[in-house]
Amino acid sequence: MKRGLILEGGAMRGMFTAGVLDVLMESGIGFDGAIGVSAGATFGCNIKSRQPGRAIRYNKRFANDWRYCSLRSLLTTGDLYGADFCYNILPHQLDIFDLDTYRQNPMEFHVVASDCETGKPAYKRLDTCDDLDLTWMRASASMPLASRIVEVDGKKLLDGGITDSIPLQYFESIGYDRNLVVLTQPRTYRKKPNRLMWLMKLALRRYPAIVEALRNRHNIYNTTTADIHSRADNGEVLVICPEKPLNISRTSKNPDEMQRVYDEGRRIATKQIDIIKKYLEY
Repeated sequence: MKRGLILEGGAMRGMFTAGVLDVLMESGIGFDGAIGVSAGATFGCNIKSRQPGRAIRYNKRFANDWRYCSLRSLLTTGDLYGADFCYNILPHQLDIFDLDTYRQNPMEFHVVASDCETGKPAYKRLDTCDDLDLTWMRASASMPLASRIVEVDGKKLLDGGITDSIPLQYFESIGYDRNLVVLTQPRTYRKKPNRLMWLMKLALRRYPAIVEALRNRHNIYNTTTADIHSRADNGEVLVICPEKPLNISRTSKNPDEMQRVYDEGRRIATKQIDIIKKYLEY
C-alpha cells in the first residue's frame, strides 16, 4: 500500500489546506508521497519539511508587504506574487524553509504545471527544493494574467490548475493506491466558464493549446470532481473539503480572513481525524 496526498490549489483558499495539513502533521499522520497544484504545492511542501504552522504564519506576516503580493509587484516584476521575494528571500531569509528535513524525509513531493506549448500537464518530482525545484513550484502557482510564463527544463509553464487541478489519476498511475484528496471547494461547487476568456485569449495568443485548455477547464474540472466524489462515496478515495464556500478572495490580503479559512481547515480535519486514520490504517 502506498499512501498518497493530493492537494488542490485555489490561491488563498489554500489556507484551508494549510489548516488540514497542520492537523495531519500534529496527529502524526504521514504519507509515502504528496502532489500539489498551485497553492497546494507552495503550501503543501511544508508537510515534507515537517513545519506545521509555517504557511499561515508567513502569509499573515507578509500579507501587506508589496513584495509578496501587490499590483506594484505585478507592474514592476510581471508577477502579482513577487518571484524573488516568495521563492528566494522569504524561504531563505525571513521564514526559513527547513531544507535539511525536506531532503531527509523519504516522502516524495510532486508538483503539476501546465505546458503552454502543448496544453498538457507537466509533472515534476521535487527531491531537494533547490533553485530548479523552486522554479517548478513557482510555475505550478503562476496564474495566467497575474504571472509571467515560467521557463524551466526547456518548457514554458503556467499554473498547474489549468490542465490538472486534482491529479488523483496521475498519482494512481505511478503507484499510489490509498489516496487522501484535499479540495478547497465544497462538494456542491461547479466551476463556470472563465469570464476573462477574451483577455486570456489575447494575452496568450502565441499559445493556442493553453488557450484551448483554459476554455475547457470548467468542463474538465466539473467532470473530475464529480468522479472523485463518486469514488469517495464508494470508499475508493477519501476526500476532505469545505462544507460550504470559503468566501475568500483568491488574492486576499486580510490576515483575519486567512486565519478564518485556516481554522476551518483545522476544524474539518479534526472532525474527520478518526476517519482519516482508519482509511490510511494508522
